[in-house]
Amino acid sequence: MGKGMKAGKRPNPNKGMKQAGAQAEQLRRMQEMQKRMEEIQGEIEAKEVETTAGGGAVKVKVNGRKEIAAIEISRDALDPEDVEMLQDLIMVAVNEGLRQIDEITQAEMGKVTGGLSIPGLD
Repeated sequence: MGKGMKAGKRPNPNKGMKQAGAQAEQLRRMQEMQKRMEEIQGEIEAKEVETTAGGGAVKVKVNGRKEIAAIEISRDALDPEDVEMLQDLIMVAVNEGLRQIDEITQAEMGKVTGGLSIPGLD
């Protein structure tokens, strides 16, 4: 008698077929999830957020590909004596735009993955 076999118990010939069917179903679901994630990624890439800093002195638009699409600087923010302040305002607005795109990406992908942590999506 083989290891783990009980006397009088015969192997179930359908067990392998059930496992293969379950694996095929799991593969089908994963392919559907991947397709949906690609669709959502395309939707996210088409999105654009606008952020401001300094009470609107600096406006930045960031798209879903994490690229800066536009920067607007108010003339009031242009002070040759305080270039550092303008640099800080630009940095704050850009970082906020990137943060918002990350937040949108995580929320949208979370709808598909059901909260699973998938490397490369964080």
